[in-house]
Amino acid sequence: MAGEQAGHVEGGEAVAGARGAAARPTAKVAVIGAGAVGATLAYAVLTRGAARELVLHDIDAPKVRAQALDLAHGIQFMPMAHVLGTDDLEACAGSDVVVVTAGAKQQPGQTRLDLAARTVGLMRTLMPRLAAIAPDAVFLMVTNPVDVVTYAALRYSGLPRAQVIGSGTVLDSSRFRLLVAQRVGVAVQNVHAYVVGEHGDTAVPLWSSATVGGVPVLDLEPLDGRPPLTADDRDAIAHDVVHAAYEIIAGKGATSYAIGMAGSRIVEAIVNDEHRVMPVSSLLHDHRGIDDVCLSVPTVVSHAGAGPLLPTPMSDEELAALRRSADALRDTARQTGL
Repeated sequence: MAGEQAGHVEGGEAVAGARGAAARPTAKVAVIGAGAVGATLAYAVLTRGAARELVLHDIDAPKVRAQALDLAHGIQFMPMAHVLGTDDLEACAGSDVVVVTAGAKQQPGQTRLDLAARTVGLMRTLMPRLAAIAPDAVFLMVTNPVDVVTYAALRYSGLPRAQVIGSGTVLDSSRFRLLVAQRVGVAVQNVHAYVVGEHGDTAVPLWSSATVGGVPVLDLEPLDGRPPLTADDRDAIAHDVVHAAYEIIAGKGATSYAIGMAGSRIVEAIVNDEHRVMPVSSLLHDHRGIDDVCLSVPTVVSHAGAGPLLPTPMSDEELAALRRSADALRDTARQTGL
């Protein structure tokens, strides 16, 4: 069956794609965790052609085998790829990118701090193993609370700052752009705007640098008879950006599609060495007076991982809010023992 795009099972692992030296992948991506987010992110990576070899790992062998087979059966309709589902962490060796979606699941009545402590504990055991298996990979953390988890992953892996990043506010920024686009009446692709800080309750939408087609949002004249974008409108949009996940979780139990697509876009920027500006979470050293915390600001993302930080314009109020966000994250990290 050489050269066929079909799936089968060997040694308890699901496999798809061509084999042999002629079919060597141009990029290898490993996804740790085959739950809703991990499987959706793997699907998005494959459909975008961001990897020629994809490893999906989970400690639940029957589940990861089933997820990989389900992905494999659609390879014919995607860019060519080889898919492996396994409970063997060693399969991640040689990865260009390792995406970590595994983490503690929040239970009813459990606090955000409780969730952070449990997931940080998982990083303490997982990251040294992964760093030893794939020492040259860029590690993308998607598990929440992602900023604290990114800090823990960096600490426990011993890897350089550039190699350990979090999905950060890439999704928050997408939500922000969508809401602005809907409000002013343009395509979301014509809105350029960032959310910075925590991926969570202290996130900071940057209105002062947001633009629509190159025009600052705060200076934009209403289009097609629409009402002006008032301060109350901006507050409502900021609220909806921060609380969007709560509505989705209440309705369907978890977010998966948008974070899967956001994560796959970060993976694509890494494997293609795009030098794309994205608000990923990384360790800050004396950036605008902020130090020793992982949070999101616009960052150049390339094959090396997190590169230079952009000096994005901020108002005094936005900068103060960003520093409060940093303080909140630093406090949470310290309460988990970091």
